[in-house]
Amino acid sequence: MAVLNFLIIAFVVFLLVKGVNSLKQKEEDAPEPAPAPAPGPTEIDLLTEIRDALRK
Repeated sequence: MAVLNFLIIAFVVFLLVKGVNSLKQKEEDAPEPAPAPAPGPTEIDLLTEIRDALRK
Protein backbone atom coordinates (compact mmCIF):
# COMPACT_ATOMS: atom_id res chain seq x y z
CA MET A 1 0.00 0.00 0.00
CA ALA A 2 2.81 2.45 0.83
CA VAL A 3 4.47 1.73 -2.51
CA LEU A 4 1.25 2.54 -4.36
CA ASN A 5 0.84 5.82 -2.44
CA PHE A 6 4.47 6.73 -3.19
CA LEU A 7 4.02 6.03 -6.91
CA ILE A 8 0.84 8.11 -7.09
CA ILE A 9 2.43 11.06 -5.27
CA ALA A 10 5.61 10.81 -7.35
CA PHE A 11 3.55 10.85 -10.56
CA VAL A 12 1.56 13.90 -9.44
CA VAL A 13 4.76 15.76 -8.50
CA PHE A 14 6.24 14.83 -11.89
CA LEU A 15 3.19 16.26 -13.67
CA LEU A 16 3.39 19.48 -11.62
CA VAL A 17 7.06 20.00 -12.43
CA LYS A 18 6.44 19.26 -16.10
CA GLY A 19 3.59 21.80 -16.19
CA VAL A 20 5.66 24.52 -14.52
CA ASN A 21 8.54 23.94 -16.93
CA SER A 22 6.12 24.11 -19.86
CA LEU A 23 4.76 27.46 -18.66
CA LYS A 24 8.27 28.86 -18.22
CA GLN A 25 9.21 27.73 -21.73
CA LYS A 26 6.16 29.47 -23.23
CA GLU A 27 7.04 32.65 -21.34
CA GLU A 28 10.60 32.62 -22.72
CA ASP A 29 9.38 31.97 -26.27
CA ALA A 30 6.90 34.84 -26.23
CA PRO A 31 8.02 37.74 -28.45
CA GLU A 32 8.95 40.96 -26.73
CA PRO A 33 6.29 43.66 -27.02
CA ALA A 34 7.05 46.48 -29.42
CA PRO A 35 8.43 49.58 -27.75
CA ALA A 36 5.92 52.33 -27.10
CA PRO A 37 5.91 55.06 -29.72
CA ALA A 38 7.64 58.28 -28.81
CA PRO A 39 5.20 60.68 -27.14
CA GLY A 40 4.01 63.58 -29.21
CA PRO A 41 4.42 67.20 -28.25
CA THR A 42 3.20 67.99 -24.78
CA GLU A 43 0.49 70.49 -24.00
CA ILE A 44 3.10 73.02 -22.86
CA ASP A 45 4.98 72.69 -26.16
CA LEU A 46 1.79 73.28 -28.12
CA LEU A 47 0.84 76.30 -26.03
CA THR A 48 4.33 77.74 -26.47
CA GLU A 49 4.05 77.36 -30.25
CA ILE A 50 0.63 79.06 -30.23
CA ARG A 51 1.97 81.91 -28.10
CA ASP A 52 4.94 82.42 -30.41
CA ALA A 53 2.68 82.33 -33.47
CA LEU A 54 0.36 84.96 -31.97
CA ARG A 55 3.29 87.24 -31.16
CA LYS A 56 4.28 87.30 -34.84
